[in-house]
Amino acid sequence: MRKYFVLTILFVLPLVVYLFFASGINHFAKLPILTKDIKDISVISSESFNNKITILGFFGSKIQDKYGDAGNLNQEIFKRFNEFKDFQFLMIQPFGTKSLSDSLLFEMNRLTKTNFQNWKFIEVSNKDLLDVFESLKTDLKLDSSLATSYVFIIDRDGNLRGRDDEEGIKYGYDSRFVADINNNMVDDVKVILAEYRMALKKNNIYKNEF
Repeated sequence: MRKYFVLTILFVLPLVVYLFFASGINHFAKLPILTKDIKDISVISSESFNNKITILGFFGSKIQDKYGDAGNLNQEIFKRFNEFKDFQFLMIQPFGTKSLSDSLLFEMNRLTKTNFQNWKFIEVSNKDLLDVFESLKTDLKLDSSLATSYVFIIDRDGNLRGRDDEEGIKYGYDSRFVADINNNMVDDVKVILAEYRMALKKNNIYKNEF
């Protein structure tokens, strides 16, 4: 009996350890709140952060330069999670960029046949755009076209989520690089969605959200 017990430990324990590390430490902890109560876009548009998990971005006035960023985000994040009904992409744009954003979505739909109903571009004044960005309170900057390659995770209470660990504070994820999206953002979105799912279950309102 003791022999079988020892053999079980020898085979099972390494497997458990492997699964723990393979699944990533972020699956076992909440993603930190980095900034509370960022400016809600409901005061400047018909959209809102409330009760949604939002990927927030700023593609600026030169959207034609962001096709690679958009493609990375679509392939690695949007297509993977957009079936979750309270998950959305919001890009806050300066006035006059609607035709460019429509062209981007049209082209991505043509190439990938993805439903972009929950990926929205919102036009606002430059001041309102800057107010929202600055309310994130990050160490990042917008360029001269009011754009950044970084995107941000906003929880259903309008808080900025990210990482705060031994590598420092990570406010956003660089959409230019698939490695940053795959190695960091995918896991962090999973954590936020799992947290949201648990909250729905706790309040007895979870109904096949996935």
